[in-house]
Amino acid sequence: MAQDCVVHDVSASHFDGIVALAKSLSVDLVVVGPENPLIEGLADILRTEGIPTFGPSEAGAQLEGSKAFSKALMREARVPTAEFQSFTESAPAREYARDMFERGRPVVVKASGAALGKGVIMCDGAEEAERAIANMIDDNEFGRAGTTIVVEEQLRGPEFSLLTLCSDEHLVSLPVAQDYKRAFDGDEGPNTGGMGSYSPVPWISADLVRQAEEEIVRPILTSLRGTGYRGVLFSGLMVQDGRPYCLEYNVRFGDPETQSIMMRLGSSFAPALLACAKGEPIPAFEVSADAAVTVVIASANYPGTVEKGFQIELPASTPEGSKLFHAGTAMKDGKLVTNGGRVFAATARAASLPVARAKAYDLAKSVKFDGVWYRSDIARLGV
Repeated sequence: MAQDCVVHDVSASHFDGIVALAKSLSVDLVVVGPENPLIEGLADILRTEGIPTFGPSEAGAQLEGSKAFSKALMREARVPTAEFQSFTESAPAREYARDMFERGRPVVVKASGAALGKGVIMCDGAEEAERAIANMIDDNEFGRAGTTIVVEEQLRGPEFSLLTLCSDEHLVSLPVAQDYKRAFDGDEGPNTGGMGSYSPVPWISADLVRQAEEEIVRPILTSLRGTGYRGVLFSGLMVQDGRPYCLEYNVRFGDPETQSIMMRLGSSFAPALLACAKGEPIPAFEVSADAAVTVVIASANYPGTVEKGFQIELPASTPEGSKLFHAGTAMKDGKLVTNGGRVFAATARAASLPVARAKAYDLAKSVKFDGVWYRSDIARLGV
């Protein structure tokens, strides 16, 4: 980050320090990126201090802070979503999962709290579902995030992500992106925080986006009216039988969808964020017709436990229209080393999706460290 802007050594969890820094710099706008500070009320604190802030209130952020709350609100708002139940004890959860499989309806087991994108287990059989339930509730695999779980029916169909800027009753959606959650090629393997993305998504029509806004975005914002939702609403969607269904809501810019989307946005995007922070109508902003592709570069064994500290070799230069976003990196003894599961996002923009895809993979191939790997099929379906 220090290559692009001035960095101040204040933790995202040090709210008093963030307020003091914002005041000392006389900032025009604070954009809260991570979910945990939003869930814990940072946006409310900043607004109380008179600092324009892009990010929902603590009440609104519970859409991501509690999947049980989010699903219950979807049901109340009549948002199309999968059949589900929430549980705090493993025995009734296992019974519900077994019953779903007996009816020929495979399930997904989700930790209700924020689990960094890892608390979602797609289950192919009742035994797998029972193990996932036991791991979350009985074995405390995800800590507090898994003390309440959601067991829901697996929907079938293609997925896409819709990020919508919200300014009280005003909303404007960003270009659609498609994310790849499974670890390996062909959408095989465990769920991850995301292995890549691309935008635009050719099979998503403007009519389908409008339908998602009317059936999935507006109803939930209406339910949250009065909570101060001034930020981005991330809707994870699946299209089944031609209708969009909501898999989940997030209250932040999603990773790795955002990398692809941001490469397509112009400089007029900043005033749109400021308008949201102030609860004003959202001005138009430039969206490039170009395509963008993001390939996540990961450490060996991700999304499992990874070994850190491997020295990284980067290309001497980055081609025009490309950017290497750092994620799990750190400086140690003056050298850049790995410091997490998802290490980089290699993103490229071009006039066509095939060219953007080729550029993104060329950039990914230029990154070297022990155990480096990435999926080879990102955006292949869209080529």
